[in-house]
Amino acid sequence: MRILLVGAGGVGGAAAAIAARRDFVECLVVADYDLSRAEAVVDRVGDPRLVAVKLDATDETAVQKALAAYGATALLNATDPRFVMPLFRAALAGGATYLDMAMSLSAPHPETPHERTGVMLGDEQFALEAAWREAGGLALVGIGVEPGLSDVFARYAADHLFSRIDELGVRDGADLRVEGHEFAPPFSIWTLIEECLNPPVVWERERGWFTTPPFSEPEVFDFPAGIGPLECVNVEHEEVLLMPRWVDVRERVTFKYGLGSSVIATLRTLHQLGLSSTVPVQVGDAWVSPREVVAACLPDPATLGAAMTGKTCAGLWVRGVGKDGEPREVYLYHVVDNAWSMREYGCQAVVWQTAINPVVALELLATGAWSGTGVLGPEAFDAVPFLDLLTEYGSPWEMREGG
Repeated sequence: MRILLVGAGGVGGAAAAIAARRDFVECLVVADYDLSRAEAVVDRVGDPRLVAVKLDATDETAVQKALAAYGATALLNATDPRFVMPLFRAALAGGATYLDMAMSLSAPHPETPHERTGVMLGDEQFALEAAWREAGGLALVGIGVEPGLSDVFARYAADHLFSRIDELGVRDGADLRVEGHEFAPPFSIWTLIEECLNPPVVWERERGWFTTPPFSEPEVFDFPAGIGPLECVNVEHEEVLLMPRWVDVRERVTFKYGLGSSVIATLRTLHQLGLSSTVPVQVGDAWVSPREVVAACLPDPATLGAAMTGKTCAGLWVRGVGKDGEPREVYLYHVVDNAWSMREYGCQAVVWQTAINPVVALELLATGAWSGTGVLGPEAFDAVPFLDLLTEYGSPWEMREGG
């Protein structure tokens, strides 16, 4: 398979390192607006199948030309959500299979943002569903770890573990620490602000999709692998928009993140000061986005691995009725130890855990184990080949009975 990878940050670099160990990759074009970042990834991986190019993700014509120039049949979007739609449209126009790990941006309801949805995550992409189907193309959206692996878990639970699912709850937690930094997000601060300060979306069968205030419905969830109990709160996330489309759920779907009181306080302060805004403000003769200033002041997540310790856990709690007709709760999860991911791949745990999933999906598409047309989430595919291949990659998933 010939792949155009757009974005040479932490997740893009990890995806390149993972893909380089697999035979299905014929050519991997690592593209970034900053050519030096793409070149650094290619040099670090050291595989002749990798090529570095300069590419502006907002230039749809340039993206189409890059697809054609390298004969790429797949585009893997490893940029932040601002660039989803131009890359999504370019892949459609260029006849390439499209994969991303975060979906098109939301916009709050103009009158009741903490009650009703406005533009939801992925709405712009699903609006082009007919165009993708007519073209016979596939856009596999939300195929990182969350969304992504969590959605694969939902499909697996529905097909193999439960006769009826009452509730799906994605629960994410970690005990990661970064020496020398009081606040150092392990992934893009732009994304962290976006998903945590936007009104969270919840799905219920009787109400459909609705929103709540940020950080709502706190609960303590006990995470495995020694991470332990963490307070988790609602945040906006794609799984809540994807799972009900393909999985029959009787009651509720939520996403809760174990942020911790310190991170919540920092995010609230940024918001109160106006520093979460993406609207440019004038500073002297320059116009700058406050959020971009915050991002520039924080360390690059891709560089944090050496100073990071601990584990990260992504998983799905499922409640319902088992195949035997008895009540059942399980937690399906995937844990990555930063010491392991740094030793094996030179990548910190959070970006590595995100990056492995689209590479697994690309291999399944390359071999024909997965196929489809239109705009599809991971729930639309058979979970077993994915989970088996994830284990073959050396990163097995696990299941805990009792939730």
